[in-house]
Amino acid sequence: MASFWSLIKQSTLMHLCFAISYFTSGLIINTVQCILYVGLRPFNKRLYRTIGYYLCCSFYSQLVFLADWWSGSTLYVYISDEDLKHCGNEHVLLLMNHTYEIDWLIGWMFCNYVGVLGNCKAYAKKVIQYIPTIGWAWKFAEFVFLERSFEKDREIIGRQIKEIMDYPSPVWLLLNAEGTRFTEKKHEASVKFARERGMVELKHHLIPRTKGFTASLPHLRGKSSILDIQLAIHKDSTVKPTIFNVLNGKPITAYMHVRRIPTDTLPENEEEAAEWLQELFRQKDRMQESFHTHGDFFTGSGVPKKPATKLVPRLHSLINMIAWNLVTVIPMSYYLTKLLISGEILYFSIGGSILLAFYILMVKAIGMSKISKASSYGSENANAQRHQNGSFVDNETKTK
Repeated sequence: MASFWSLIKQSTLMHLCFAISYFTSGLIINTVQCILYVGLRPFNKRLYRTIGYYLCCSFYSQLVFLADWWSGSTLYVYISDEDLKHCGNEHVLLLMNHTYEIDWLIGWMFCNYVGVLGNCKAYAKKVIQYIPTIGWAWKFAEFVFLERSFEKDREIIGRQIKEIMDYPSPVWLLLNAEGTRFTEKKHEASVKFARERGMVELKHHLIPRTKGFTASLPHLRGKSSILDIQLAIHKDSTVKPTIFNVLNGKPITAYMHVRRIPTDTLPENEEEAAEWLQELFRQKDRMQESFHTHGDFFTGSGVPKKPATKLVPRLHSLINMIAWNLVTVIPMSYYLTKLLISGEILYFSIGGSILLAFYILMVKAIGMSKISKASSYGSENANAQRHQNGSFVDNETKTK
């Protein structure tokens, strides 16, 4: 029976059903977002954002469902009771290591647990806003889209954070200070960069870029906190942390250390704030080394030990997925079946083309998260361009 269920989870037909649900519901949500953006936001921004929270939560929950319920993945969180009390009750800037193909999804599992999934936002390349469904959803949800020119981005950051701080419910804003996902090639470039400048080399991270952080900090100070998140997965895990394994129903076990840092405690001087971020990543590096050496974040890092909490999946992601399947998959399946068995070549071609389109969208979406699709980080031209224009967002298209 277990083997049969495993085959079902790995079947292309089931994956197509997920694709139909996700992309069809995404277009429906985008349409509602667009109508509200034009018809409601100019008159009642607060109500627009409240409704937008639930629309985004419904959209993102379908992917959280894959992690929590479909694959049965497990997340252990190390966080103090005091810090946990603040989660979901204040605006937050997330500083998280960018190590795994699904680190964004694991982060969403935690966001869903504390009730902020619909208000998860991130710094992202401007081009992403033009990608159907996810990009359009992020545009209407007021993500921080950047131009890759620091002078322009500094102004955008100030304007967008001011808007975010005005939200009626807590917003969690993700900044990947490393700029791109960790790979061996990019790590070699990072080590070279550190050696040339006499900086401390990092073993498990890329040297963080500080400009985005220091540009954001003045607008966050006194209005939000920082959540330092360190995510780790055992290197010898039989199931590798890929979106394809999650889609195939294979369980992944992840470990997350969470620490709250009030922004008022950070240096006000820009250079000192930049050094604070560098030191934070040195500590994160020690924690990651401790995890891979001793099996926890604490033994060799000097970080105070905390108990682990195993997150319990929220029921609403399961209910949300069932509801969207009833609304999208069942009528779409009926419609496509009628086209395919109609006996008419034209109708058969239309049905086949629609199925092929969903399959291509699914493959493209998986490809966006693959490490093999990573950026040109580490190349001489790319490095020169980044240091010249001050950009802290890399050439990679992210799905976080």
